[in-house]
Amino acid sequence: MDKTAQSVWKNCLLFIKDNIQEQAYKTWFEPIQAVDLNDNALSIQVPSKFFYEWLEEHYVKLLKVALTKELGQSAKLLYKIKMENTYGNKLPFTEQIPSNNRQAVKTQEVDVPIVQKNPELKNPFIIPGIRNINIDSQLNANYSFDNFLEGDSNRLARSAGMAVANKPGGTSFNPLLIFGGVGLGKTHLAHAIGVEIKDKFPEKTVLYISAEIFTQQYIDSVKKNTRNDFIHFYQLIDVLIIDDVQFLSGKSGTQDVFFHIFNHLHQNGKQVILTSDKAPVDMQDIEQRLLSRFKWGLSAELHQPDYETRISILKNILYRDGVEIPEEIIEYVAKNIKSNVRELEGAIISLIAQSSFNKREVNLELAKHVVEKFVKNVKREISIDYIQKIVSDYFQLDIETLQSKTRKRHVVQARQLAMFFAKKYTKSSLANIGNQIGDRDHATVLHACKTVDNLVTTDKQFRKFVDDINKKLSL
Repeated sequence: MDKTAQSVWKNCLLFIKDNIQEQAYKTWFEPIQAVDLNDNALSIQVPSKFFYEWLEEHYVKLLKVALTKELGQSAKLLYKIKMENTYGNKLPFTEQIPSNNRQAVKTQEVDVPIVQKNPELKNPFIIPGIRNINIDSQLNANYSFDNFLEGDSNRLARSAGMAVANKPGGTSFNPLLIFGGVGLGKTHLAHAIGVEIKDKFPEKTVLYISAEIFTQQYIDSVKKNTRNDFIHFYQLIDVLIIDDVQFLSGKSGTQDVFFHIFNHLHQNGKQVILTSDKAPVDMQDIEQRLLSRFKWGLSAELHQPDYETRISILKNILYRDGVEIPEEIIEYVAKNIKSNVRELEGAIISLIAQSSFNKREVNLELAKHVVEKFVKNVKREISIDYIQKIVSDYFQLDIETLQSKTRKRHVVQARQLAMFFAKKYTKSSLANIGNQIGDRDHATVLHACKTVDNLVTTDKQFRKFVDDINKKLSL
């Protein structure tokens, strides 16, 4: 029977699966597709240049053995990389793996420019929170890869983070944007990458900073007429980690200066790592030229941890604190607290504290008592219908009036507030919010949110409306 690309690759996968861990197989080999077999050369398609680099670095020997078993000593392997047309190049990148061509592979890699730095790098001006003599990385050493447990919910982000830590500025993941909801580990992972880089490359200048502090520093530099010093300082960083980059929304001056800093770092082979609570496509009031750069590298999402990962997290905390509790208690906590890692940690720590302070045995009854109280304190899922009810009651309207076409000022404001809080508290799209609040379109919702943002800063009475309703929704 004639061999096809698919049949050869299928047999290679059987061999590979027997020789590596299951998680590694799922992550690095399941996404690969066989596309062509021509003159003993098998072509496979991989999702990105990063996949190619990773396979080259970690699995080239395994691939060679597997392919030789199927096609003999003259076997060759070609990569076809699916590339977005970022730079106008529509041709797939291909390269050969056989040992007699290894040098050819190496010469294709892009050399990262080496910038000579003064080891006594000084801050060109005093920045609050950063030491004035040697740059303090502002990293938390407690956040490491060792205690960032891998699961299906974070595997891509963690693997990408490890790749960046091993080769900062030298992978396709530049920038690396890590995004996801509250308490899922964005900040932890960002710190872990920085800590690992400092450990492996002590000579590199790494800086972690929140977007909020970055913005404040920029404002201060404008006031003191030291804007150029501010830019120069950030251009000297080898690895820049900006946390909560969505905070730059609506801040055109800060976005402009970050755009120039980003371009300089990227062009000079420096690494940029960003975290955000939303994907680039969902960021509002961020300039398109900046958003396009966020998409140059990889956007990796952190999801809510699955049950197995939650179990592992709890066991890791207990091991770290030297505490033993029955397996059924661990399973109970993991089954009942699903939202994020932070709440999971809080619950198990509360359970241990209750047991210690009250000298009570950790049993299922105590676990139920603690978890019940904890879950009650966790902000519950708020629906668009519930928001409309709270807003209508506050303004003493009925929901029909709120959703009506009337243009009376107090009704319009109530409707805009309902849309604003629906966007804030729910995961619904703008179109869905508009549909549920009087059959409006997404543009109306977007306009409502901008109007509320503007009025909050200019109208004291309106700000009180927002604060009052916010408190009611947070109860």
